[in-house]
Amino acid sequence: MFKTRVGVIRGGPSGEYSVSLQTGGTVLKNLPEEKYSAHDILISRDGTWHMHGIPRDPHQILKHLDVVFNALHGEYGEDGKLQSLLDSFGIPYTGSGALASAVGMNKILSKGVFTKKGINTPRHFIIEEGENTDKNLSHVLSDFPSPSYIVKPVDAGSSLGMSVAKDLSSLDGAVREALKYSRKVLIEEFISGREATCGVVDSSRGDDSYSLLPVEIIPNDGRFFDYEAKYAGESQEICPGDFTPEEQKEIQDIAVLAHKALGLRHYSRADTIITPQNGVYLLEVNTLPGLTPTSLFPKSLEAVGCTMPEFLDHLVTLALQRK
Repeated sequence: MFKTRVGVIRGGPSGEYSVSLQTGGTVLKNLPEEKYSAHDILISRDGTWHMHGIPRDPHQILKHLDVVFNALHGEYGEDGKLQSLLDSFGIPYTGSGALASAVGMNKILSKGVFTKKGINTPRHFIIEEGENTDKNLSHVLSDFPSPSYIVKPVDAGSSLGMSVAKDLSSLDGAVREALKYSRKVLIEEFISGREATCGVVDSSRGDDSYSLLPVEIIPNDGRFFDYEAKYAGESQEICPGDFTPEEQKEIQDIAVLAHKALGLRHYSRADTIITPQNGVYLLEVNTLPGLTPTSLFPKSLEAVGCTMPEFLDHLVTLALQRK
């Protein structure tokens, strides 16, 4: 029987290389063998493409595939570059298109979209590489005083380069760290509340964009949900979270609204903060959620009774239908 040839692209040049390897590994392990012939495509840190361990030109690889499962994270895989390449070859792929990916990856552009749609999101300030950092940080402290601030690269994922700062000295150090990952840095007011993330899956269970159950995130020792908390098991992740029906609906509605506002497709995940007085704040949207053993999205799938093979089959089917 003919099997659809699926190229699972993982690795890449970003700081999320190791996370991508794990996501790709999950896909390779769980694609239904009766329907698909999976091909392991590794992009090394220097950008060299490999198929089954052999270096090859991307064109030579892609012409042997029916569809691509994009298991990359961060730079190149999540910012529209890979999507543009695949579009030029006419190869269908999982995940959002080039423009939506580029906007979703850029925290400044995506926040602009959220604001236009009336979605509650933290106030922010932008610092660019080469600017007078001391002068700008003084403006931050005077323009929107906050007990603390979240500092993060504009276009990095997995909380890479993200930290909390409380004064001028710690802000300066946090900005310098974030600039290692991006030429622009976003400084947001710190919103105190409970953390939750919520996945969205297109064309599922009768909905154009179906909201999964929110995951409540409780970092150990009161720390925020940084890279170590995400991937080193240093947090409690509860699905479904202990939210009131009203809170759960608001989280789910915001996740779907953000997904649609950015023009995303197939699946995404929205990170939020729930506050007692001001409701739910949208922090950012992940256009290619991780599918590693410790990732949040698989927990949400399990909570609604969807297995990983079923989910992967659904994504590949949507890609082949070019939906």
